[in-house]
Amino acid sequence: MTIKKAVIAAGGWSTRFLPTVKTYAKVLVPILDKPQIQYLCDELVNNDINQICIVHRHGEKSLRQHFKPDAILDAYLTKNNKNQYMDSLNNLFKKASFTLIPQSNSLPYGNGTPILSAKNFIGNDPFIYMYGDDLLIEKVPGSFLKKAINTFISQQASGVTAAQPVPMDQINRLSSVKIKAGTTNQIDTVIEKPKPKDAPSNLCIFGRFIFSNKIVSVLKKTAVTKGELWLTDAVNNLAQTDKVLVEPTTKDSYWKTTGDPLNFLKANLAIAWLNPDIKKDLKTYINNLH
Repeated sequence: MTIKKAVIAAGGWSTRFLPTVKTYAKVLVPILDKPQIQYLCDELVNNDINQICIVHRHGEKSLRQHFKPDAILDAYLTKNNKNQYMDSLNNLFKKASFTLIPQSNSLPYGNGTPILSAKNFIGNDPFIYMYGDDLLIEKVPGSFLKKAINTFISQQASGVTAAQPVPMDQINRLSSVKIKAGTTNQIDTVIEKPKPKDAPSNLCIFGRFIFSNKIVSVLKKTAVTKGELWLTDAVNNLAQTDKVLVEPTTKDSYWKTTGDPLNFLKANLAIAWLNPDIKKDLKTYINNLH
């Protein structure tokens, strides 16, 4: 089995970043030196995923402009010997094709909805699913995803989801996984935003998933709760009939959300910390803050 397709969810309004993202997608806001979504794409192409679908909010145009060549800009950069500034994006163009799909207004709101919007792109194939505002901090982009893909294939699973322990006082904003008895990584149940007293563990899932196309039919049958179609609920439903596994993060590949300004800043610092040319000056600057 090979996996060649990926879907990136980028359809929200990112209200916590208004007014900054009023006219363009939040996933285009840079983390250090390039848009956040390109870090996700780097993970994919480094694992030979060459068909990437981005589900964006209805009417949003900036992502479509970003993910297509610009002859006028290219001519300017060539004339001024500045082509290197577009290398990160041009390398993606060489390695993958991009399909952009608006999230249908006829579908319910929720983080499971982009998969339904992309069902024709997915077809009968297994695929990677990513939340656009979840970042992996790793020296070699795609290292974690490679392990998760190997787990999915070798264990003949219907789903593999990234997972990371979090402080229990944050579990009510995230999810909580119960591991099936007698296994080390098979999901028994997963609950969205439980109260700490109801959480089976402090292990939560986040925005790196590998699914068979079964998840599409499961999502179609998953109930909307609290006004949203939660992927967590669909993962839980799939786990009742199929093998769904967790792939835990490590100190070398760990999750940072960028969904709010403070965590966005922390993610920028974490990425910068990986760069030895920047780390020294940044460390000095932080130590001298007052």
